[in-house]
Amino acid sequence: MKLSWMGEYRGLVEALIHYCNIYSGVYLKEKMSFQGISYSYAQIQVLEYLLENEERQENMSRIAARLGITRSNFTKIVHRLASKGLVDKTPMPGSRREINLSVNALGRALYEDYAQKILRRHFAPMFRALEGLSPAQLACMRDGLRAAMAGSDYMVSQHEAPTAGSADGN
Repeated sequence: MKLSWMGEYRGLVEALIHYCNIYSGVYLKEKMSFQGISYSYAQIQVLEYLLENEERQENMSRIAARLGITRSNFTKIVHRLASKGLVDKTPMPGSRREINLSVNALGRALYEDYAQKILRRHFAPMFRALEGLSPAQLACMRDGLRAAMAGSDYMVSQHEAPTAGSADGN
């Protein structure tokens, strides 16, 4: 049966499905390590967004939404990072519930090691393949993926569906 409803996008959808299926198989597995500390893609992504958040100053709910995970999952991952000695948690002045999260020196070193490896092994080939696209074309790809995510039952149920062209510009 020919799946004509996808039209010219079939190849892109197939590549995206293939990527997502491979990634979902390793997302939670602690297969990478640095100085004897094992970590997963889920953990490194939270660490990455916490580093980026030093400038953005977003709350934990917003960071979780940008990652496409629930706040509950975000919190579990943060606790795991803290237990590994990669993130420091300090109470916010005047609040018993809110905490300040900061990536410490060990977390920064782990992330730097990861970034060098992931760029070389995975993203450099992708970036080379996309070199011919203009910034507007890259934005169209990003917005198309976000539009697809906005229809996700998972994200809709979490009230965190990202919108195409959302204010963060990423």
